[in-house]
Amino acid sequence: MSDAPPVETRGLVKRYGEIVAVDHVDLSVEPGDVYGYLGPNGAGKTTSLRILLGLIRPTAGSARLFGRDPLTDGAKALEGVAGFVEAPRFYPYLSGRRNLRLLADYDEPVSRARIDEVLELVELRDRAKDKVGGYSHGMRQRLGIAASLLRQPRLLLLDEPTTGLDPAGMRDMRELVRRLAGEGITILLSSHLLYEVEELCNRVAIIRRGAIVYQGALDELLATAASGYRLRALEPERARAVLLAQRGIADVRLDDGELRFSADDEGVAALTVALGQARIGFTALVPETASLEDLFLGMTDGESSDHDRRAAVAV
Repeated sequence: MSDAPPVETRGLVKRYGEIVAVDHVDLSVEPGDVYGYLGPNGAGKTTSLRILLGLIRPTAGSARLFGRDPLTDGAKALEGVAGFVEAPRFYPYLSGRRNLRLLADYDEPVSRARIDEVLELVELRDRAKDKVGGYSHGMRQRLGIAASLLRQPRLLLLDEPTTGLDPAGMRDMRELVRRLAGEGITILLSSHLLYEVEELCNRVAIIRRGAIVYQGALDELLATAASGYRLRALEPERARAVLLAQRGIADVRLDDGELRFSADDEGVAALTVALGQARIGFTALVPETASLEDLFLGMTDGESSDHDRRAAVAV
């Protein structure tokens, strides 16, 4: 069991009537990963997490945490596992500290001894005596992570942890995730925010309409992006003629007064010389690489809002 991956699903399916929320999903999260589970709203991310935590039963397939199946092993499958799906819930009329004490009483005795430590980690110690009803959304999200950390988890499952936060709250949450990953906690992070995944994750899975369309290292995915260049010249038509005449340059097009093209390093170097020889001044020659957003939209076909609305009942 000790060598089993933190998360492993095989052929995971969840249907709600005619709606297929999760469609034969295979996931493999390795120790130490900050794993981004990326997809549009309604793609099946939250449903997958609910299955992993044993909150709902899959229609077909299997889900295991450190080799244990929540359906057959029950609560034992969640040893070393913590997190929350959607927004964490607390008693609003109790303080943050009192809420954590109640949760700790359900767990091992050592959990209560960790309350001050986890409050410090999520930067809520100064507000621990305040009622949760007066907390901002970001503070409640951080308290949810504090509650998860009481158990000293080896695996943390977070479902859209920055949703609804203001820019400062999103920044603080990302920094917290980085600190937790630095402590060796494996993190499965569900998100539809592409820049968030690009900043935090080393491996990703992209889900579209319940099915995985990519799974692997994030840097390998970004490396598949076609690179190109953007040229802003004082005489764009003359510059275009020079580009078309150069070897190693292709896909030349004039777009809103700027020239865009693909080229290898030698072609770009030769181009700068040719532009100088032709006495064509330019103010910018900028390399461009497709972003994660470009790749994501290409893989998901900009998944329709109609599907998002239909699948919303399932996530």
